[in-house]
Amino acid sequence: MKTEAENSGDDQILVHDSSVDHKRRLPLRASTGVWKASLFIIAIEFSERLSYFGIATSLVIYLTRVIRQDLKTAARNVNYWTGVTTLMPLLGGFLADAYLGRFSTVLASTVVYLFGLSLLTLSTLVPSLKACGSEPCDEPRKLHEVLFFTAIYLISVGTGGHKPSLESFGADQFDDDHAEERKQKMSFFNWWNSGLCAGVIFGVTLIVYVQEHVGWGMAGVILTSVMATSLAIFLVGRPVYRYRAPLGSPLTPLLQVLVAAFTRRNLPYPSNSAHLYEVQATDKVHGRLLTHTNRLRFLDKAAIAGETSNSAGKQSPWRLATVTRVEELKLVLNMIPIWIASLPFGICVAQTYTFFIKQCATLDRKIGDSFIIPASSMFCLAAVGMIISVAIYDRLLVPILRKTTDNERGITILQRIGIGMIFSFMAMSVAGLVERKRLGVVKGSPTKGSGAMSVFWLGPQFLIIGIADGFALVGLQEYFYDQVPDSMRSLGIAFYLSVNGVANFVSSLLITAVDRITGKSSGGKSWFGDNLNSSRLDHFYWLIAGIVAVNLCFFVLFARHYAYKSVQRTTVADCFDGDGKAGGATSAV
Repeated sequence: MKTEAENSGDDQILVHDSSVDHKRRLPLRASTGVWKASLFIIAIEFSERLSYFGIATSLVIYLTRVIRQDLKTAARNVNYWTGVTTLMPLLGGFLADAYLGRFSTVLASTVVYLFGLSLLTLSTLVPSLKACGSEPCDEPRKLHEVLFFTAIYLISVGTGGHKPSLESFGADQFDDDHAEERKQKMSFFNWWNSGLCAGVIFGVTLIVYVQEHVGWGMAGVILTSVMATSLAIFLVGRPVYRYRAPLGSPLTPLLQVLVAAFTRRNLPYPSNSAHLYEVQATDKVHGRLLTHTNRLRFLDKAAIAGETSNSAGKQSPWRLATVTRVEELKLVLNMIPIWIASLPFGICVAQTYTFFIKQCATLDRKIGDSFIIPASSMFCLAAVGMIISVAIYDRLLVPILRKTTDNERGITILQRIGIGMIFSFMAMSVAGLVERKRLGVVKGSPTKGSGAMSVFWLGPQFLIIGIADGFALVGLQEYFYDQVPDSMRSLGIAFYLSVNGVANFVSSLLITAVDRITGKSSGGKSWFGDNLNSSRLDHFYWLIAGIVAVNLCFFVLFARHYAYKSVQRTTVADCFDGDGKAGGATSAV
């Protein structure tokens, strides 16, 4: 067994966090991981977000203008597609953690993504596959609709494997047990989102401009080419990545704890943690061990040990669980209230892809005498707001807050999310005021309508929702990556993405419910008319703001009583064999 001094020196040369290099050896700290690896990963995320937002922000325009859907149907279809796109990562994250590994999942899903982009390009570029022939038409070709929706849902499938695996793979490049790398990981999530926002800005400006002024087909060619190029760049970085081997289904150990706790439900509660079973320091372990907590104590019965540790170790995991397995289940269960309380924030974000963009299309978008801003390009203000808030938070606020709060993050993750929710409330309130102003302009100028009002009136609501993303969205990413069990971090990112996915479905249900209720109670005059000028989006925005305000009270209550993951350090240096399989000894941190 190595001495503490030897282990300390070894830690500076090799990485002991259960990861391996591309040859399945212990990674060299100096030549693998951290920023030298994560920059390759951020590059492919840039291209994916470029493609996604180039499509997502123009989708409502395409559905209403080309496929001739009415506003309500188009908004629901956008919400359905966005919902599927952000729920598919639950499947992709599970496969990555359990069977495929994150690197392989990124490769496979990028190929599917490329196929979807190629099909989308063909459906808008080949004359026989376009919605209409050379002349405008009232009814698009059914073949075009089939190909178009097949293409965008293939992109959903590609995103399902891409998003949870890529972000968690990027975070895996930093060692949690190394003080300097742990701090760099906190910055990684901030700069990951800066790269993401750069893709968003180019997507909603350059790509949308090409869609509007050159053609949807040419935009598809650009997106497909950029994605193919970024895949090649991603493969170039293969020698410097750190890899985590999949360890089987991460859900099975959680189920084992539930079964063991139910089987032992009649046992008395243990008087202290000394009566609970945990693996020994000489046993092989995968990942880090968790310390015992007193929350959800009924689950502790799953870990009540027998008379001797040897007899306990021989029992089936369906009959006896370790403290770490019990605590992992507690982590997942404690996330459920936070996940639910995050949904109203996702509902706010859902409006930026639909009604915000449609509002832009009705306003004066001219700059000078000839240039017209594409409606979808206004979304870049949200990305700018996010970049500004992330940069200020990471470079200015965190260093100051670390000194005042004695917290290496500056503020807790949930505090950061809560601040973002406050900004989302402000965004919806401002959106309601601006929409009321727009309706007033329409009423006062029947000939020009809202075309007499500059599109930059919508700038504040886009900027504020971007600032909200910089706090809440980045905070949710870090929360669901950091607080899940180590064996399910891709699935953790998928949990974060599912917030927006479910929120989009909830937004669609909310639109349907409000449409029916207001249509009946207002003499048939729904808040969602045939066009924006006959609608009352201002009331809808204020309704969402009210939901966010009420929800924020519950979120604060949950956050104040939340207990964060408590980890023991796992030293695996002495337990790696020639095949790169990890074992380990533990020391408390």
